[in-house]
Amino acid sequence: MPLPVLRLKAVELQIPVFSGETRSLKTALLRSVTGGQLQRDRAGAVITALHNVSCSVHEGERVALIGHNGAGKSTFLKLIAGIYLPTAGVLERRIKVFPMLHKSFITSPELSGLQAIKAHYLMTQGDLHGFEAFCQGVVNFSGLGDFVHLPVKTYSQGMAARLLFSMLTASTHECLAIDEGFGAGDFSFYEQAQQRLEQFMQSAGTLLLASHSDALLRQFCSRGLVFDRGSIVFDGPLDEALARYHGVCR
Repeated sequence: MPLPVLRLKAVELQIPVFSGETRSLKTALLRSVTGGQLQRDRAGAVITALHNVSCSVHEGERVALIGHNGAGKSTFLKLIAGIYLPTAGVLERRIKVFPMLHKSFITSPELSGLQAIKAHYLMTQGDLHGFEAFCQGVVNFSGLGDFVHLPVKTYSQGMAARLLFSMLTASTHECLAIDEGFGAGDFSFYEQAQQRLEQFMQSAGTLLLASHSDALLRQFCSRGLVFDRGSIVFDGPLDEALARYHGVCR
């Protein structure tokens, strides 16, 4: 069997909390929000967001991340995408992981839509080779037209969502890390966006998808990782993973 494109062994992720209110926070509240465990010291508090996480993902696998809100799914995606670094354990990444995790632009809202597209392209591609075709495709799909030259802060919520969605799904990637809930703008854009999102996920070499929708996970995934309080409690075939999750949640 070829080497995995992602390998995690006994990975821990601790996130410090710097706040004057830390002393008054109850452990139960922190667990409900983050899924992790709270530890206090003189400097403040530390949340163990991921604990003893071990798994491997091979090229071409479609992996579902399953668990309640705060179980560790989004944190895991941020970790494999390089947004977080592990505080203990081993993380090997032999492939570039493209994250679709946030509904926000990486640029200032003062900048134009065109500048936002250019910043995204430079971040993902490293240069502007092929940018003109990419930009035109994004503008056409989003339906912004000449509004692309105006500051993003002047856009309606639907316009901004259409532009962001169009940028994020305009290229193919070796590995996708997707957290469900990406808005696609107004209702008239929804059907068009759903079709594009399906094509986008199918084109990825490797997929990791966090979702609460069994139907969506069954459509795209064959393997499931069940998270609970920052740890993987089950790793196996998707149907068994969903049965394990729903059995625990009842």
